[in-house]
Amino acid sequence: MLQQTRPGERTGRTQGRFLCLRSENVLVFVLGITILGVCHYTLTVKGSHLATHGALTESKRWSKIWAFFFVEVCTAFPAEYAKYGHVKIHHGYTNVLGLGDSSTWRLPCLNRYIYMFLAPLLIPIITPLVAVERLSNVELRTALRTLGLISLGLYSHYWLLLNVSGFKSPSSALVCMLITRSLLAHPFLHVNIFQHIGLPMFSRDKKPRRIHMMSLGVLNLPRLPVLDWAFGHSIISCHVEHHFFPKLSDNMCLKVKPVVSQFLHEKQLPYNEDTYLARFWLFLSQYEEFMVQTPPITEMVGLQ
Repeated sequence: MLQQTRPGERTGRTQGRFLCLRSENVLVFVLGITILGVCHYTLTVKGSHLATHGALTESKRWSKIWAFFFVEVCTAFPAEYAKYGHVKIHHGYTNVLGLGDSSTWRLPCLNRYIYMFLAPLLIPIITPLVAVERLSNVELRTALRTLGLISLGLYSHYWLLLNVSGFKSPSSALVCMLITRSLLAHPFLHVNIFQHIGLPMFSRDKKPRRIHMMSLGVLNLPRLPVLDWAFGHSIISCHVEHHFFPKLSDNMCLKVKPVVSQFLHEKQLPYNEDTYLARFWLFLSQYEEFMVQTPPITEMVGLQ
């Protein structure tokens, strides 16, 4: 049971989302959990994604600093691995089997219901564990820096819950951390598989030109207010545009969206769009084909 002190025991206008957790009013308390969870994903998904691409600033030095803050402090993952896996591999080889095919999201050992409904809840626990495993392959100096920043982020969250929100026991603070860090874990996992898996996949030797890779292998979801805010337009409604122009900010992705759509239609190339629910039911009904079996290779005859 989560425990909190009376709202009048402390005052202050800062850290409003943490102060909501001091309330004995259930609705206010739930509101605090929700706000804290959305803010957490705004930092860990939207912030980390833009920082990894260097889309927050033109300064290389500040780009590196922001990457350390958003990826390591907030997300508890090594910044170098995030950049290599996402920017170098996923963007460089979008939907190429064995490289940027989103295969890291496949867990064939799980059935469809466990994967789609229960597995996302483990993401806050698995992420730092994977980070520690990755650090065994880096230099000692880098490993110590990353461990220090990850520990800083986790402890800061824990400290704020105890000292600002007023949780009385370490266990209740840890439970709150788990709840807020898994609040949007389901759409986070779903979006990562919806926008690439189930679309054409290519071989390393016969991959098409980049424009065909991006138009065929990437999908946009419609604008969803909470996910737009927490994940960013470049992940939700402008994912196609983001893959064409990965260094653009979310705002610029929205601005170029009509231009990209018009261009692809004029060139008679696909501009993939679908709703969240449609993709959800598609994956639930064709889980074995999409998430267990090896996807078929698409060859673009005459377009090389």
